[in-house]
Amino acid sequence: MSSAPLASGPQGPDALRPLLDTVLDALRDGRRARGGPLPAGGPDTVTARLRDALDEVLPDEGDPDALYTVVRALAEGSADPADPLCTAHLHGPPLAVATAADLAASALNPSLDSWDQAPAASALEALVTRALAQEVGLADALVTTGGTEANQLALLLAREAHGGGTQLVCGANAHHSLPRAAWLLGLPAPVVVPAPSGRLDPTALDEALTGLRRPLLVAATAGTTDAGLIDPLPEIAGLCGAHGARLHIDAAYGGGLVFSDRHRDRLAGLDRAHTVTLDLHKLGWQPVAAGLLAVRHPRDLAALAQRADYLNADDDTEAGLPDLLGRSLRTTRRPDILKVAVTLKTLGRSGLGALVDQVCSSARQFAALVRSRPGLELCDRSWPPDISTVLFRPVGATDDAVAAVRRQLLTDGEAVLGRARLDGRLWLKATFLNPGTRPADLAALLHLVEGNTPR
Repeated sequence: MSSAPLASGPQGPDALRPLLDTVLDALRDGRRARGGPLPAGGPDTVTARLRDALDEVLPDEGDPDALYTVVRALAEGSADPADPLCTAHLHGPPLAVATAADLAASALNPSLDSWDQAPAASALEALVTRALAQEVGLADALVTTGGTEANQLALLLAREAHGGGTQLVCGANAHHSLPRAAWLLGLPAPVVVPAPSGRLDPTALDEALTGLRRPLLVAATAGTTDAGLIDPLPEIAGLCGAHGARLHIDAAYGGGLVFSDRHRDRLAGLDRAHTVTLDLHKLGWQPVAAGLLAVRHPRDLAALAQRADYLNADDDTEAGLPDLLGRSLRTTRRPDILKVAVTLKTLGRSGLGALVDQVCSSARQFAALVRSRPGLELCDRSWPPDISTVLFRPVGATDDAVAAVRRQLLTDGEAVLGRARLDGRLWLKATFLNPGTRPADLAALLHLVEGNTPR
């Protein structure tokens, strides 16, 4: 009998069950050893601890305890997005049900580049992606590794539809992946429109579009990475219509607001876009990766069509086997849609909406708490928060002091705060994605900042 049993097949579940206990024990023990949201000591300490645990990467003889040892070391040295004091990034804590579903995806190991490798997974992806696209008012969607790949695909589809001279126009607040995608695709250098308030300025956009030659692609943002701000989407969509420009909306962060009856109106205008980036490992609480690109016109996807006889031979396609190769730039592709499907079915719109409402409420409570502290300053753009990000800083602190406070908290393993530069100043950034965060956690985070600020 093999000493390395497989995860699938008749014996797969029995082989996995004891290993799952080992993993869960290692996760628990590593978390206890870490003690907080981040391992203390900084990069050198973390690297040394992991090197000691790993010892030899490829020993001559295998170690039967390696699963426990390495997973425990990783857990001890990880930033924990489920810790309420871990608020630096759009790095959300995954739901248990989504993580369990992801295990099934790993065990079954379908590859979504041909139907004969993923019969059920390909059908599931078609059903769920179209349902999610319709949720934002569009027709179809592709699964991506996240917002960066989705934005790149959006520019690629625009280029193929309108030509290599397509001009990207985006705000100074746009995600860095957009100008990089223009560079990768050989498009002209983007025209960057001012965003003095942290949101794209419609007047400046109108002026820019008036002086440019078509074809034009405008990229708006629904949830900026730095401050969580939403561009004025209806005005931007109207300007695109008036100037004959194609519209892409990067809603990697804010797209999850569609699940909330209370907050979805902040995305008015989303359904007027040609393409929309979504990212459910943010306000969807999925394990990485769970990105999508929704499209208005499915015909645009014809640009991705590819032929490889061993994957989508013409006679197989004509006989009715689905052609999956044109659904991505990748070939081998895991069924990331499974965890999304399980989450949508388990929680429903109301359950997901409640999670969205909770994190938005936490951000508003935190912003109010900052305003009540005389030693802290709230960024004007954070009152009230558009989504769940709040920018703040100690009153009278220099930018160097703000950066030092953040690094000290990281080194001590006490809190994980981000940083953002807006209005010419450096701010501490707290992004709330943990629905379990409580008022006492918000106060504790501010207490740590105040306690580490030089007097």
